Amino acid sequence: MMKLSHFTAAATFAASAAFAGPAVDAPAPAFSGTASNGETISLDQFKGELVVLEWTNDGCPFVQKHYETGNMQKTQRIANEADVVWITVISSAPGKQGHADAARANELTAGYKAEPDFVLLDPDGVVGKAYGAKTTPQMALIDQAGVLRYQGAIDDRPTANHASVEGSTNYLLAALDEVSDGKPVTVKETRPYGCSVKYGS
Repeated sequence: MMKLSHFTAAATFAASAAFAGPAVDAPAPAFSGTASNGETISLDQFKGELVVLEWTNDGCPFVQKHYETGNMQKTQRIANEADVVWITVISSAPGKQGHADAARANELTAGYKAEPDFVLLDPDGVVGKAYGAKTTPQMALIDQAGVLRYQGAIDDRPTANHASVEGSTNYLLAALDEVSDGKPVTVKETRPYGCSVKYGS
């Protein structure tokens, strides 16, 4: 695996004890579902590879910040160059902000020049709820053994202001860097920020 460039800036805030996701350093919740390309994918098929999950909602200003500045695409590109499997997850229910069928999901991916390996359609919210996904964007990193190594925010700038991307600490890339080096993840969990995931119930 290509070694990621180092992101060694210290975290500026601690993990939130109140974050109700699955436990880090424990097996990540199994899932399977249909991707926007029509394939059925499951976490199990990616054993032996690093996997990133990214919850998204194209109508959310916080998501728009990361895509309109190119920050999310840059993060995806770095991950892809390191042979990481990137799965963007849409957990918005039908009729809710951010819901997308396969055609719409593919249109958004192309329009933003995004680089996920798959866009997982999760309209019933099963995958999102299994991971305690609360906001968009929200990130999870799963290692080659299927262990959850990071969950939470993409960075330390909980604002929709586009200018905030400059100089931010990218927690996901820092975790990727450490896992690829065989090191413990320094910041394993952070409070996610953004728009609430638009579950149906």
